[in-house]
Amino acid sequence: MKSTEIHCSFCKRTKDEVKILIAGEEGHICENCVANARDIIEHELSSYKASADFTQKIAKPVEIKKFLDEYVIGQDEAKKIMAVAVYNHYKRLRQRLGEEVEIEKSNIIMVGETGTGKTLLAKSIARMLHVPFAIVDATVFTEAGYVGEDVESILSRLLQVCNYDIPAAERGIVYIDEIDKVARKSDNPSITRDVSGEGVQQALLKLLEGTDVLVPPQGGRKHPEQKMMKVNTQNILFICGGAFDGLDRIIARRVQTHTIGFTANKEKEEDDRRNILKFVNAQDLKSFGMIPELLGRLPVVTYLNSLNAEALKAILTQPRNALFKQYHKLFAAEDIRLEIDPDVQDYIVTKAIEFKLGARGLRSICEILMTDAMFHLPSTRQKMFHLTCDYAREKLDKSTLARLKVA
Repeated sequence: MKSTEIHCSFCKRTKDEVKILIAGEEGHICENCVANARDIIEHELSSYKASADFTQKIAKPVEIKKFLDEYVIGQDEAKKIMAVAVYNHYKRLRQRLGEEVEIEKSNIIMVGETGTGKTLLAKSIARMLHVPFAIVDATVFTEAGYVGEDVESILSRLLQVCNYDIPAAERGIVYIDEIDKVARKSDNPSITRDVSGEGVQQALLKLLEGTDVLVPPQGGRKHPEQKMMKVNTQNILFICGGAFDGLDRIIARRVQTHTIGFTANKEKEEDDRRNILKFVNAQDLKSFGMIPELLGRLPVVTYLNSLNAEALKAILTQPRNALFKQYHKLFAAEDIRLEIDPDVQDYIVTKAIEFKLGARGLRSICEILMTDAMFHLPSTRQKMFHLTCDYAREKLDKSTLARLKVA
């Protein structure tokens, strides 16, 4: 190229190779470079705007907990820990690159019996977040090479939530439910391939700590021809939850040596026995079957108390989406007024405790009581349904749930 020949100062294309060549004071630029520059500017400005919006909208931990109180009854300790973790996650994302002190993420593991509100807590916090939030189930994962989902498909769900915006996904939050189902079955390391236990835990290690992961955008192995997307998990917060059935016995054996003699407060002792999960620590989870390397990447351990009668009664009426409020709305859609006697609440709660089904048991019982009315009344001109305790007892006694024997 001759030095006198006019060309683009950025890509060095000559005037003959481009359609437009814009002259400047000491150089030229072609339409291709203008378009590329515009894309770069729009991307940077959108990232800056997203970051700015993100810093302005974040609620304080007290506000996050107050929001969770509208949907989840009790579990104050778990709410506080979740609120602080989410708030710190936002602060971590605000941190500039190259700062001397780098804030590390604190992934969380939640322990609680079935029906105590683990998944509801995750779903509720997703309502108010301004980052992508995905809920996945650990039971579908298997070790690489077996039929089932690879752990990388966790991020497929996160990408789908944010419409495949990789920068947005890389600052998201993932809730992994049923994490206890991938515990190894014995305390001895497996010498063979573990289809869905320790092998899955090993595969989760790098994902939780932070690494570049090639993610199938459509998930699974049904589309082997799909192009992989690279996602960095360094800034993704992981929250894991599980029922850990049998963990209470492991904790009981450990804390038994710390019991105080005859001066012990019997009421407090009974409360500790009922809510023994509040003594959980990483050592108990290791004894349950979680590998130490995984627990090291889940430094925050919290618990959810079992629900007592008072909490179960509150779940029926107090939250924004309380069960009775839902049924009132269902009947109101048919112009039918629903009236529920106060003693029905006590009866439903008593049966839920008897069946040991937690908050989910409340829904099961309510469905049994309401099904016949919801089946017949829309076809009649009746404008009111009165649910009495005698009617509730009659319906439940005829149901298969009444034959449930609890060990």
